[in-house]
Amino acid sequence: MYRCFAALLVPTLFLSSVNALADSDLAKKLSNPVSDLISVPFQHNWDNRYGPVEGGRKYTLNIQPVIPISIGEDWNLISRTILPVVSQEEIFPGSGDQTGLSDTVQSAFFSPKEPTEGGVTWGVGPVFLLPTGTEPLLGTEKWGAGPTGVVLKQTGPWTIGGLVNHIWSFAGNDNRADVNSTFVQPFLAYNTPTSWTYTLQTESTYDWEAEQWNVPVHFLVAKVFKVGKQTYQIQAGPRYYAESPATGGQDWGFRLNWVMLFPK
Repeated sequence: MYRCFAALLVPTLFLSSVNALADSDLAKKLSNPVSDLISVPFQHNWDNRYGPVEGGRKYTLNIQPVIPISIGEDWNLISRTILPVVSQEEIFPGSGDQTGLSDTVQSAFFSPKEPTEGGVTWGVGPVFLLPTGTEPLLGTEKWGAGPTGVVLKQTGPWTIGGLVNHIWSFAGNDNRADVNSTFVQPFLAYNTPTSWTYTLQTESTYDWEAEQWNVPVHFLVAKVFKVGKQTYQIQAGPRYYAESPATGGQDWGFRLNWVMLFPK
């Protein structure tokens, strides 16, 4: 039986036109990975044809708090954490079921508070891989680190940009494969005046050890809304694997993202 860690209850919403402009501004900030907006996304990912015989199932809940910290008049430090909670079944023949934490990825972007004269927003910093996997099949059992960066431009309703990082392992279990991977996330988003957001992106990873790409492509639709005084965004859409290793997801998947916002 397929198991999930979280169930979502979406209440009936009544949005006033008074909040529409503020919500659309928040939606635009969410399209910027290094905006000065505290958010806590709970990103649910389902893959029903996983592994070499396409008989496995995998559910991943990524808990992804984003916390901007002011470090002077001109700069922010943006902390972005990804803590995956995983439930998987038969990802390869005889593997059984595993449930628990996977490895944590922690990024820190140093980013100017204002865009450049050309309207470009950017940020650079370190990224760390923390071996928080609770079972061997859920993590790499390696410590890793490397550089990360993001660049984007927002013009009118459009946001276009990309986020990249590269992680090398430097310590951990000597019996496990080394980590040497590049992550590339180009994205294109369109924000409407009524706080809807349409996003097309990939979250591609190249494993230099195995010389393999994993290229899931997402088309996502999101809406910002309020319930009482709390602001949320809900986002959903399909995922298609344009390329993946035999041990990864195959064909189609689905994402549902529930984001809590804490604007200043």
